[in-house]
Amino acid sequence: MSVVRELSPGWLLDHLSFINKISYELHQHHEPCCSKNEPTSSVHLDTLHMDSMSSFGASATCIASTTNPENDDGGNCEMFIQKYVFRSELFDVTKPYITSAIHKECQQSYEKEDLVNDVKKEISISANGKKRKRCVVFNQGELDAMEYHTKIRGLILDGSSQLIQEGLKSGFLHPLYEKWDKYSEPITLPLDTCNLSELCEMAKHLPSLNEMELQTLQLMEDDISVTEQDLFSRIVENNSSFTKMITLMGQKYLLPPKSSFLLSDISCKKTYDVIVIDPPWQNKSVKRSNRYSYLSPLQIKQIPIPKLAAPNCLVVTWVTNRQKHLRFVKEELYPSWSVEIVAEWHWVKITSSGEFVFPLDSPHKKPYEGLILGRVREKAALPLRNAGVKELPIPDHKLIVSVPCTLHSHKPPLAEVLKDYIKPEGECLELFARNLQPGWTSWGNEVLKFQHVDYFVALESKS
Repeated sequence: MSVVRELSPGWLLDHLSFINKISYELHQHHEPCCSKNEPTSSVHLDTLHMDSMSSFGASATCIASTTNPENDDGGNCEMFIQKYVFRSELFDVTKPYITSAIHKECQQSYEKEDLVNDVKKEISISANGKKRKRCVVFNQGELDAMEYHTKIRGLILDGSSQLIQEGLKSGFLHPLYEKWDKYSEPITLPLDTCNLSELCEMAKHLPSLNEMELQTLQLMEDDISVTEQDLFSRIVENNSSFTKMITLMGQKYLLPPKSSFLLSDISCKKTYDVIVIDPPWQNKSVKRSNRYSYLSPLQIKQIPIPKLAAPNCLVVTWVTNRQKHLRFVKEELYPSWSVEIVAEWHWVKITSSGEFVFPLDSPHKKPYEGLILGRVREKAALPLRNAGVKELPIPDHKLIVSVPCTLHSHKPPLAEVLKDYIKPEGECLELFARNLQPGWTSWGNEVLKFQHVDYFVALESKS
């Protein structure tokens, strides 16, 4: 259960627990008796040997058991169950990202802002070492950001405080002085060896999905090898009750049970009851760093949500703190998709000791991000597939409070907080996903990024 505590303001989530409750158990047959035909293609289900496997401390667990199924020759062979867990140190956020000294400087700078006259006063150092004051007029974006923060500041502070107190009482959160600094050394992240973007470049030379019928590739118990090109014409599904491992372009990825993904551009004849979107928003830092590709507002509007959405589909879009993006979603994007806004939620990022990762009143980065929730209304006149089920109203300004992952753009899971607002067994889709989860279809050109085996740990199997 990823929900540690639910109160009227919202939820306190344990993201790490959600990942590990998926139960990444890899069932493997002992060689050589059950591996008569070793896969040779560039994409294959992995076998028992676990080469290049990371080992990062005591957070790994292993379940090793044996069974004796008969092979094709009538003999017996052993079955091993290898369990993986996500690297817990990737959630080890014990201190705020900004120190108290820097926060004090920010507060002093913030207090010098004259909000009445829409002017901020800054102190700069001239060439001869003397201080001089200069006045800079706030631009409209800064004014909008301050006005927005003033409106939601109280609910963020009060609601988060309630949930954090419950987290401290339950032991999920720990006061900093009680926290054993287990990872005092800098964390070494896995190399960014995910070449999925290159793979998507290859896909451009394949027939467009609009020109072909979308097929499904199911990874069965005794699966056959497939090629990279096969991934671009099919939704890949792991319908089994345990994890599969595939090797793709020389890299290993874990596919959780009951999950599916599509590594391609967006095109599909299937419809979904809930669609979560985490767009690669355009901003200056992304342009400078060139960390990942971004989409312009026009490109985001071209996402075919009306074709992907079932009647009354719930659409959830992650939005950065830039008011430009927030206004775009509310005033342009959702209307163009015939999506009616029903609520605005907030993800509040805290440390494991219950502090905001950034000062709440920092004039720069804030410790929260937004989610805009809406319902597709264009097809409301059509009979609903579940017309007898009463739709619960979605409350406004709910908080999702959690310790963030240190990996860039690894958002907290929404499955459990949305379950009361979608029909049972509804079809769920996440666009621009970077990981997989059971019961959901994940879509994007980096859809397997955080499924890379190096983000997980395991002990060696026992015979």
